[in-house]
Amino acid sequence: MATTHPALVRLLLAVVLLAGAGAARGFYLPGVAPADFRKKDLLSVKVNQLSSIKTQLPYSYYSLPFCRPETIVDSAENLGEVLRGDRIENSLYVFEMMEPRLCQIVCKVVLSQDDAKDLKEKIDDEYRINMILDNLPLVVPIKRLDQEGPTVYQHGVHVGVKGQYSGSKDEKHFIHNHFTFLVKYHKDPNTDLARIVGFEVKPYSVKHEYDGEWKGTGTHLKTCDPHARRLVVDSDSPQEVEANKEIIFTYDVNFEESDIKWASRWDTYLLMTDDQIHWFSIINSLMIVLFLSGMVAMIMLRTLYRDISKYNQLENQEEAQEETGWKLVHGDVFRPPVHADLLCVYVGTGVQFFGMLLVTLLFAILGLLSPSNRGGLMTAMLLLWVFMGLFAGYSSSRLYKMFRGSEWKNVTIKTALMFPGIVFAIFFVLNALIWGEKSSGAVPFTTMFALVLLWFGISVPLVFVGSYLGFKKSAMEDPVRTNKIPRPIPEQPWYMNPVVSVLIGGILPFGAVFIELFFILTSIWLHQFYYIFGFLFLVFVILILTCAEITIVLCYFQLCGEDYEWWWRSYLTSGSSALYLFLYATFYFFTKLEITKAVSGVLYFGYMLIASYAFFVLTGTIGFYACFWFTRLIYSSVKID
Repeated sequence: MATTHPALVRLLLAVVLLAGAGAARGFYLPGVAPADFRKKDLLSVKVNQLSSIKTQLPYSYYSLPFCRPETIVDSAENLGEVLRGDRIENSLYVFEMMEPRLCQIVCKVVLSQDDAKDLKEKIDDEYRINMILDNLPLVVPIKRLDQEGPTVYQHGVHVGVKGQYSGSKDEKHFIHNHFTFLVKYHKDPNTDLARIVGFEVKPYSVKHEYDGEWKGTGTHLKTCDPHARRLVVDSDSPQEVEANKEIIFTYDVNFEESDIKWASRWDTYLLMTDDQIHWFSIINSLMIVLFLSGMVAMIMLRTLYRDISKYNQLENQEEAQEETGWKLVHGDVFRPPVHADLLCVYVGTGVQFFGMLLVTLLFAILGLLSPSNRGGLMTAMLLLWVFMGLFAGYSSSRLYKMFRGSEWKNVTIKTALMFPGIVFAIFFVLNALIWGEKSSGAVPFTTMFALVLLWFGISVPLVFVGSYLGFKKSAMEDPVRTNKIPRPIPEQPWYMNPVVSVLIGGILPFGAVFIELFFILTSIWLHQFYYIFGFLFLVFVILILTCAEITIVLCYFQLCGEDYEWWWRSYLTSGSSALYLFLYATFYFFTKLEITKAVSGVLYFGYMLIASYAFFVLTGTIGFYACFWFTRLIYSSVKID
């Protein structure tokens, strides 16, 4: 989420473009101070979850038979970290600043049958070990094949690999039991203080041998001895994973001075090498917007202007009765739709979701959600969702009052409970599946209770406050009166069939975002960094324009066909883009992911169902308000007898 997933504003467009072109520039939360280290200061490496792109189920580092400290200490975690499945703990990997060490023994482990089985399963599922030093994640540098491009960094190091011995066809499992760490630091030229700006590793599998008895960390290894110039530089004699066999874990650590400054240390992690694809996405989306804008401009400036002038120049009732078109339904166009209360609920929820995204991306664009603030993005989104309940209640009750409704409390309760209730129910089922797999990604009961407390303790009361304020405010005046007897709707051509027009309308908003959607899904499900909020902001703006314009165009055609039941269709026209989002997520699952476990597949489609549902609410609300503004504008511009 993020994972993220999981995921829109800059103050000025020029600043947004700058952010998009260089969104990976280091920028930190105000008040977050860098840590300064002197020579020989202790550097404690922390371990995080074991993660896999094949299962999407994180596990605690110490769920495998790795070297354990006497006391395991959990680091303080925010709400977002817990929901992401992060479990940050201490480890036996402790360095001294600017003091290289070679062939350091961590511990010796003898594998049981269960230990060997667990290790083999994790190697089969390509699990990675995640470590943290000075809030920087451990990465494995991978050189590009062309040798010219910048180094690519893999997040985390694999637990082990599968392979064969020379001359054998039997596949074996080998564990990475030797790590060569590289700590990069930037030194202050005026003092002896230094700041850590990089944390890299190269893993090896080595079957260690030693002389005499085992003496703990003081044992003399024959396979790794700096005095005899025997260092680990390859995995020619790998350590196989076998029951009742011992594994010796070792490491080297080297330090390298770097020109990278502390404020820019995340740049290499967030380096965007595919910015041309993002710009292609923006240009592709802008073409759609320009096409739709041209259609809207033609409707507004030519067709509508001509229609309004003609309608206002009619001299008698007989002439008016001979006319056809959108003016003839002026007495029915603002008639309350069926299930008006449900429409109000979904509009209010969409306003809540829109406000959350808007403010979240504002914070992200301005750098207030730095990647160093692990879990900060998800925490901010949750809290903003809660506080945006005020606007949800206000907008739903205002619309409901315009429909001359009186049961505003029922609408308020549905606004506060319907969307979050459905999402929470799906999330609860998925969390139960994760619990069944004994994964550390399962949300603890205390965190679940905190979510419910935020929901009922803050969000629900705010929805009621907003709803009360909206309902007590004077109703929005209709530009025309509503006929008592509904006007019959003539038969429509096939392309204006509600289902057909809705499905057509959803294609363009999805087409405006699907390229950027690929990168977002890759970030969430392939565990890659995503911090290009400048591009994301532009795509979000384009999405708003596309949803608004396609809804206005189809709404105009609908009214010209004397079909005045536009309320729900305007919502579904742009909201149907969520259907294409889910279909694309299905395509992505079968073409880009290697998920084989049934539980992992259920988790993927469960979370993408939630994302599609949220996308439906967001885009549907944008289209609805655009069409609502359009109809009020055109019907207030003609003379009504």
